[in-house]
Amino acid sequence: MIFPKFLQPGDGIGVAAPSRGINDETDILRFRRGAKTLGSMGYPVTFTDHVFTDENGRSADGPVRGREMSGLFANPQIHAVISAAGGDFLVEMLPWCDFDAIQKNPKWVQGYSDNTSLLYYITTKLDIATVYGCHFGDFGMEPWQKSVHDALSVLTGRGRAFSGYEFYQDGFSARTDSAAGYRRDRRVKWVNGRDEDAVTVQGRLIGGCLDVLGFLCGTPYDGTLDFTEKYREDGILWYLESFSTNPEELQMKLWQFKQLGWFEQASGFLFGRPCMYNTEYSDVPYRDAVMSMLEEYRVPVIFDMDIGHKGPQFSMINGALARVESKNGTGSLTYLPEKDV
Repeated sequence: MIFPKFLQPGDGIGVAAPSRGINDETDILRFRRGAKTLGSMGYPVTFTDHVFTDENGRSADGPVRGREMSGLFANPQIHAVISAAGGDFLVEMLPWCDFDAIQKNPKWVQGYSDNTSLLYYITTKLDIATVYGCHFGDFGMEPWQKSVHDALSVLTGRGRAFSGYEFYQDGFSARTDSAAGYRRDRRVKWVNGRDEDAVTVQGRLIGGCLDVLGFLCGTPYDGTLDFTEKYREDGILWYLESFSTNPEELQMKLWQFKQLGWFEQASGFLFGRPCMYNTEYSDVPYRDAVMSMLEEYRVPVIFDMDIGHKGPQFSMINGALARVESKNGTGSLTYLPEKDV
C-alpha cells in the first residue's frame, strides 16, 4: 500500500468540487474562513475554478471536473486534495481523470459520500491510501471542534489513535452561521452487533457510502476483488454507511456485494449512523436488516460509529491497517504500523 507524504508546513492543499459545487453565500464564507485558518497554520489553500459554481447538482461538466482534479495532482505545490462536497454525479468525471498522473504523484485525497467513487478507485485499483473524511467546509468552523483537529492530524501524520465523540448532529438544516460547528443533538452510542460487552477487531480498512458502492460495483472502477485478495492475510475491515436507503434496498445492496465475493476476507464490519433510513414500507430496524445479511460471516459487527453523514466523523484511511475497540457505547480507532499485523 502506497501512503502519500504527510503534510508539512508550507505544503499546499487543493480544494476541488468533483461532484456538486458550493454556491450558498454562507457556505462560501465558511470556505474562505477555512482557507484563511489553514493558511495561517502554514498550509496555503488553492481552490479550483468551479468550487463555487453549481448547476443541476454539478460544479461543472464531467470533463471539466476531471481536468481540474487532475490539475491538482500535476501541481507540485499541492500535497493534499480535499473535496468541497458530495452529491450524486461524481462518476461522470472519472473517465476524464488522469489516473496515470495520480499514480505517479500520490497525494492525500479526502472526502465522503459521493466521493466514495474516486477514493475507492484510487485505493482498490491504484493501491494508494485515501481518506474517507470531512469535506473542506468543516475547516471553516470557528472554533474548530475536536473532529476537525483530528482530521488535520491524520493528514499531517501526527494522529494515530482517536476516541469516539460524545455527541452527534442528527440530520441537516440550512446553515445560517458560517462558523457553526456540529450541533450536539444526540449522545453517541456505538452498538455491538451481537450484544457483546466489548469488541476488538482489526484489519485493513476499505469501504465508503453504501449507496455509491451499489452502482460502482462491477464497473471498471471497482478493484475490490484484487484488493481483498492482495491483503487477505491482514483481514479486510469493512466500514460502510448509508445516505438514503430503506430496509429492502439495504439488504439487497449487501446481498449484491456478497454475491460478488466482496466479503470473503472480512475480519469485521463497521457501520456509521444511517443518514436517512426510510421504514415507511416495512418497519425493519437498520441493525436487523444488516445482520440478516452478514450473520453468516461470524465476525464482529459494530453499529452507529462516528463514520459518515451524521458528524462528527472519523477520518477513515482506506488501505490502512487499523484496530477498533468498542465498549460501553463508545470506543476507539487506532491506526497500526504495517509491521504490527
